[in-house]
Amino acid sequence: MKKYRIGQIVPSSNVTMETEIPAIFRSRETILPERFTFHSSRMRMKKVTKEELEAMDAMSLKCAQELSDAHVDVMGYACLVAIMSMGRGYHCVSEVNLHQETVANDFPTPIVTSAGALINGLKVLGAKQISIITPYMRPLTDMVVDYIENQGIKVKQSIALEIPDNLEVAAQNPMNLLEIYKQLDLTDVDVLVASACVQMPSLEAIDLIQAECGIPVTSAAVCTTYEMMKKLGIEAKSAIGGELLSGKY
Repeated sequence: MKKYRIGQIVPSSNVTMETEIPAIFRSRETILPERFTFHSSRMRMKKVTKEELEAMDAMSLKCAQELSDAHVDVMGYACLVAIMSMGRGYHCVSEVNLHQETVANDFPTPIVTSAGALINGLKVLGAKQISIITPYMRPLTDMVVDYIENQGIKVKQSIALEIPDNLEVAAQNPMNLLEIYKQLDLTDVDVLVASACVQMPSLEAIDLIQAECGIPVTSAAVCTTYEMMKKLGIEAKSAIGGELLSGKY
């Protein structure tokens, strides 16, 4: 029975990354033999503003060093908008920089960013056009839309809930998404991103929304977990949704 250590680089006010991602891994443990432990290092951030996000991102390298000391098997950077607000394609830069910290610490470790994971996940699903729901203020949501479109995926519509306080984002009831998504016109949309944020809970609602709307539904947390499993070289499955990113979640 193989055991893996999952490292998470987490905003100090994020309380969802350490619940939803472990929940998917734990559900996997009920159907497959691998086992997982979870280890976090935190970056200060309370308000979801461009200024706080930039300051927080600068702390990520120290977090990578700390998690590398624990010899984790994969690291996930848990703030999609922090990466996307730093400029187009920045997830590639961040992943290289974080990986280099682990190399310098004599324990090279695969790196996943939630921003890069969402892009990769949408491509796995074959998405050409999507719609998204975010908790961010409209200017940050527009940055996310621009970032995704720069990666070759059209965003038909976006909902910005405009919640600046990060703890308030985490306090949202995921079941509210069952009504929120109905504001979107999903005609010709390939995939719905129910939460383009690893802090806004959505896991309980994803399969229910998908059953209603009839198209694949995913989230930043699901895509991040999928990418972590692929980096570990293990089957990307869970008892919650079967094959992650199969369109059957």
